[in-house]
Amino acid sequence: MDDLRIEKIELFKVPPRWLFLKITTKSGIIGWGEPVVEGKAATVEACVQELSQYIIGRSASDIEDIWQTLYGGGFYRGGPILMSAISGIDQALWDIKGKHLGVPVYDLLGGAVRKKMKMYCWIGGDNPEVVLEQAREKVEQGYKAVKMNATGAFAWIDSLQKIKTVADNIRLLREEFGDTLDIGLDFHGRIHKGMVKRLIDELAPYSPMFIEEPVLSENKEAFDHIYPYTSVPIATGERMFSRWDFKELLHRGTVDIIQPDLSHAGGISEVRRIAAMAEAYDVALAPHCPLGPVALASCLHVDFNSINAVIQESSLGIHYNKGFDLLDYMDNPEVFDVKDGYVELLKKPGLGVEINEEKLREGQKIGHNWANPVWRNEDGSFAEW
Repeated sequence: MDDLRIEKIELFKVPPRWLFLKITTKSGIIGWGEPVVEGKAATVEACVQELSQYIIGRSASDIEDIWQTLYGGGFYRGGPILMSAISGIDQALWDIKGKHLGVPVYDLLGGAVRKKMKMYCWIGGDNPEVVLEQAREKVEQGYKAVKMNATGAFAWIDSLQKIKTVADNIRLLREEFGDTLDIGLDFHGRIHKGMVKRLIDELAPYSPMFIEEPVLSENKEAFDHIYPYTSVPIATGERMFSRWDFKELLHRGTVDIIQPDLSHAGGISEVRRIAAMAEAYDVALAPHCPLGPVALASCLHVDFNSINAVIQESSLGIHYNKGFDLLDYMDNPEVFDVKDGYVELLKKPGLGVEINEEKLREGQKIGHNWANPVWRNEDGSFAEW
């Protein structure tokens, strides 16, 4: 397959906080990827450039061997930067192979197990009225599920007053929509173990769809105490970067939903393996995706092929997307239309998204230097964001 020989890579750092990768083959087939860590885009960009020595001149068809080489070819492995760089390269290679063979990526993975995928998107804002307004907008757009942050900044052990306010937003949504709207609550790793059970006591009566990252994923042993305390499904995994990171958590049996990110956890190749591992432990899959169209399409191809995939995050309208949104760099945004809560199978070859390169180049001139906020508690100490 000499016509699939990789000849060129290009990177586009564009607003709001994204990094796109373009891989071009000898025959002119183009593959797109999103290798990025939010807040470390330039670092991942440099890593992709370093890894290019292992892919230029290779056949884009050799996806698995390239993955193994990129992962194992260096003495130091894993972590957010390397795995995110690998992720974007892997996405682009699957895109090329699908286009070359004229089939969607999920067909290359073994075919679809479903005809459509349930979606959710973010609502935000500290003001309960804003949350209610945004939820109404999402429901009008066709969504049947949303997610929001469960809390703001929290001290290691915080006040009763703050604990009592955390349920206000979900209470309003339940009063407005009853049981017709699924509501995920993202703790974002902001809470320390000593506060989680008290917060669950306040939130559980409103039946959240799941509780996400109740503690940081590196505190895996804390899940042993949290998991048996509640019947609400526990989700985590957006800050875990390979099957080896997920292995211990799955073996402990203290998670119901895993959330690997297709731009952080080794791309389509690795997340499909992680999904299969989770299936063996009877654990559901709900990929994390607050990023752009290539990342979302990659997630959906794994979802379509994974029997344990239950719901997919979308960044459409997320509060990070100031000035630019999910569909702005696409020529075929209709593929992500949400109908009655679902996105239908992507039918075009490869990843199925058509990127508008002219708009990418315009965005590249603007660039970005996005960084997440640094929060402080009332006493001035650092707080998890």
